[in-house]
Amino acid sequence: MIRPGITFKLFLAILAACAVVVLVYGFAAQMFLRSTFVDYLAEQDAARVADLLPRVEAAYRRDGSWDSVRDSRESRDTWVALMQPSLAADGRPRALPESDQTGGLFRMALLDADYAVVIGNPAAGRDDVVQPVVVDGETVGWMAVVAFEKVLASAESRFFAAQVRAWWLIGIASVLIAAALGWLLSRALLRRVRGLTRATHRLAAGDYATRIEARAPDELGQLARDFNQLAHALEHNERARRGFMADISHELRTPLAVLRAELEALQDGIRPMTPASLASLHQQVGQLGELIDDLHDLSLTDVGALSYRRVPLDLTLVLDTVVDAMRSRFDGAGLTLGVLCAGPLPIDGDERRLQQLLTNLLENALRYTDAGGRVRVTASRGAQALHVIIEDTAPGVDADKRTRLFERFYRVDASRSRASGGSGLGLAICRNIVEAHGGTIEADASTLGGLRIVIELPARIE
Repeated sequence: MIRPGITFKLFLAILAACAVVVLVYGFAAQMFLRSTFVDYLAEQDAARVADLLPRVEAAYRRDGSWDSVRDSRESRDTWVALMQPSLAADGRPRALPESDQTGGLFRMALLDADYAVVIGNPAAGRDDVVQPVVVDGETVGWMAVVAFEKVLASAESRFFAAQVRAWWLIGIASVLIAAALGWLLSRALLRRVRGLTRATHRLAAGDYATRIEARAPDELGQLARDFNQLAHALEHNERARRGFMADISHELRTPLAVLRAELEALQDGIRPMTPASLASLHQQVGQLGELIDDLHDLSLTDVGALSYRRVPLDLTLVLDTVVDAMRSRFDGAGLTLGVLCAGPLPIDGDERRLQQLLTNLLENALRYTDAGGRVRVTASRGAQALHVIIEDTAPGVDADKRTRLFERFYRVDASRSRASGGSGLGLAICRNIVEAHGGTIEADASTLGGLRIVIELPARIE
């Protein structure tokens, strides 16, 4: 079974809407003609009769009967004179009322007390619009107006037949025009939708280089721009994934190759089993375990799976704990570690993760700062944020490379990437921890000659 496409559905929707509008318009026009306009004429007739009643009553009171206006040639002149509009205050004749201009005068009649026509339209009767003629408290006759619908009854079929024909012609023409416009509109609109659909299929198949031309400022144009942004993000993530897998394989291959060589040397008897050889193997296993731990932490922070137990903390106490634990290592490396903290520094955070953040940053400074240098840690509180700055002495990092320091596995040149260096994941983990706390981390040049790491974390409002 062939299912109708969206083009056909859109075309039918536009066509159906136009057809419904034409039908509603036709029925509304007929209802207006039958009720509103006819009612308006009836109101005009009633007002005209009310204006004539005093003059008719005066004529009966003067003659005592309807003989003076009973249907005859002479009485017709009297009747016509009676029906004339009254003179204006200045004696000039008034304009004909609207009821007379629409034929109301010819639809009027004077009936006696028994509803017999005295003069006027012979078709008038008690079933029409009538108003009593009262003289001295007695109803002596009736003023009647033949209803407008009754006058049109003979010509009504022809009139409405002509209206229906005109309505059908107008309706058919409107539907045809709507069909043509709907077809053109649906084709133009669906051409863009089909392009988006084809691009989506290519993107779903793995072609992340797919892009859509997005010139129009409408909703489809915005959708195309969002699609391009999504495709760009997927393409970037795919490149990052491939690079990540290549980096992991490279980082794992190096300690494994060393371990294999050491073990083969021991097996072949080339190298004796001594405490020194075992220590070398232990060192390689330790580096491999550290790399695996860093990869695990990085993967958890990437997907937001690290359990953050945020509690009110004083960042000053966290910083003091980390500095006290690492001060002996700085002294052993010949580095001076200085801390300037304008506490207290209240924050809602995870103490263990904040310790990991500060430890990684100080470890990075310890590893890459030349002997005899110094590392300075400054912590302060701003209006709404806490600022932690860690800076060291030479060697520094070039400006074009500082923006990549927080990328996974990224290392600068040999001056800051020694054989004893880490896995290249510590700063990437630091970035994830800072962002998980709603903060920012940046790298800049230090006035001491080395690297300057600036952390901004939201302060707890007390």
